Amino acid sequence: MRFIHIADVHLGMQPDAGFPWSEERGEAIWESFRRIIRLAGREKTDFLLIAGDLFQCQPLLRELKEVNDLFASIPETIVVLIAGNHDYVKRESFYRGFDWADNVVMLLSPEPECVEVPEKKTAVYGCSYDKKEILENRLDGVRPEGKMKYHLLLAHGGDARHMPWNPGRMAQAGFDYIACGHIHKPGILIPDKMAYAGALEPTDETQLGPHGYIRGTVDEHGTRIQFVPFARYEYEDLVLNVTEDLTQYALETKLKQELALREDGKIRKIIRLKLVGHRAAELEFSPKRLLDCGRVISVEDETRPAYDLEQLKKTYGASLISAILKHLKQRRMRSHRRRSTMVSRRCWRHAGTAEKKIAGGIEDENRKTGNPQFWKNAEPHAGIFRWDSAHQRGK
Repeated sequence: MRFIHIADVHLGMQPDAGFPWSEERGEAIWESFRRIIRLAGREKTDFLLIAGDLFQCQPLLRELKEVNDLFASIPETIVVLIAGNHDYVKRESFYRGFDWADNVVMLLSPEPECVEVPEKKTAVYGCSYDKKEILENRLDGVRPEGKMKYHLLLAHGGDARHMPWNPGRMAQAGFDYIACGHIHKPGILIPDKMAYAGALEPTDETQLGPHGYIRGTVDEHGTRIQFVPFARYEYEDLVLNVTEDLTQYALETKLKQELALREDGKIRKIIRLKLVGHRAAELEFSPKRLLDCGRVISVEDETRPAYDLEQLKKTYGASLISAILKHLKQRRMRSHRRRSTMVSRRCWRHAGTAEKKIAGGIEDENRKTGNPQFWKNAEPHAGIFRWDSAHQRGK
């Protein structure tokens, strides 16, 4: 018996709201769902298991009809689905009483139930959400029963507010496979026994890496599963090292080159950009211009200004900065084994804002002195700037 396990499709969702590609992301979710239907039909898969959150919210009647027509197009595949915490079965839900195609079974009850498919020698168990949160494990105590040869379980949740369960205990119940939903990152909980398929398409920037579905086989030799990358979009971290001679334009050119290298025609990368290194002291990078270089969803600037220490000493004379520079110079001349006098919290508290900022810029110089305690009472100027969907691109 062969199956495809998907979950957390979230039809109707448009990830990355406020960004130019958001609308196409919503369409990509629908298209990936259509592709998985075509795949199941082409391979004549015995079961398509949907472990909750097929929809982002309560489905409209027209959406159910659309999905049902897709299911009906693969009559040789039995589709079994449950509702998750996003598309839970409300009293007025269109799920109730919907006339599914002959090859579709929805386990609608909030309590565990079972459907037997004699021609496939298989029984599938599960239950749907009837509210957004379920604080108890309603699947606890469910065991395979009946005359079917193979037994599968659909389960949505796994955290404290959504059907908390113990994977080890669940696996001991005796099911041939437990198809899990709710966690959007794919993951094998117990090899060839219990797994999260993850979201078919990633739905936010925290979900790095490939997304797709799980393909499985159950026979007299046991269960074998495999995660298959399938998503059209993928979030990825990109770290660019900045030097003090790099201008805004040069940085944008470098970023565009890196983005081009990550395009392979099949998977569209969405980048979380981080800048590290030292920039010119007078330069502040424009995150908005970096966002406009392509599918860049966030910019985190951890660069530090590259200050000329000798020039600072001449400029600031007998100020606190001069004292700090003198300390650093003396420290370089001493053995790393000796301890130097710490700048007191009081001195730091009375330092001017400009002086603190400049002092932050020479933090790396301080590290070279081998005295990690020197900055213990001082908060260095990190210059971190994060720009993401919450900012709505500067609005």
